[in-house]
Formats: sequence, structure tokens, C-alpha cells
Amino acid sequence: MKPFAVAADRLPHPPGPFSQAVYAGNIVFVAGQPGIDLNDGSLSDDFETQARQAFENLSTVLQASGSSLAHVVKTTVWLCDAQNFDTLNRLYAEYFPQNAPARSTPIVQLPKPKLQISIEAIALLGE
Repeated sequence: MKPFAVAADRLPHPPGPFSQAVYAGNIVFVAGQPGIDLNDGSLSDDFETQARQAFENLSTVLQASGSSLAHVVKTTVWLCDAQNFDTLNRLYAEYFPQNAPARSTPIVQLPKPKLQISIEAIALLGE
């Protein structure tokens, strides 16, 4: 089976030449979701606000793809400042209260100024 992108009209348009999510069999691969408000493009200076927005964006894309946070098996959280790791862990436990998915958390510099977090995920399709 050949991978295919989730229908663009069901998702916010990405800011570049990529798909927000792609199906491969019963797996959904979700592109990195930044802490940007997808409705108006605003970006908070506060890490926790950005992180919550990134989790909400991830949830939106997963739902549009026929999955959910409960079906996530792996995440990569791109973090700009290791000092925010404790806050990230607290929020991760909130958004994944049971059976938390596997996670990698590289410390990086993201391409948009003031952007502090981006979350990508691999999830199973919902039941």
C-alpha cells in the first residue's frame, strides 16, 4: 500500500511544502506541530502556553486523521531550551495520562524566531 496525505481541507494548511499528516496502512505520521495558534497565527512568548498550543494542534491533526492522542505510540518533541524540560514533562503527563507514548526530546533551534517547541507523532488509526 502506498502512503497518502490526509485530505488538506480537513486540516490547517502547513507553512511549507509538506503534509500535516500522512497515512501508511493503519499508521498516521504527523508532522511537527508548533506552539502557534492555528486560527490566527499568534505565538505566545510563554513556554507553557506554546507547549499547550502544540499539544492542542497535535490533537487537532490527529482527530482530523481519524486518530487521537490516546492512539499515539511515539513522539518527538523538539525543544529549544532544556530548562523547559520539567514543564514539558508535567504537560506530557497531562496530555498522556495513561500509557504515555515513547518519546525523544532533542534540544534544537527551530526556524521561526520565538518558537520554543514543536511536536511530531506516530499514531495508530482510531478504532
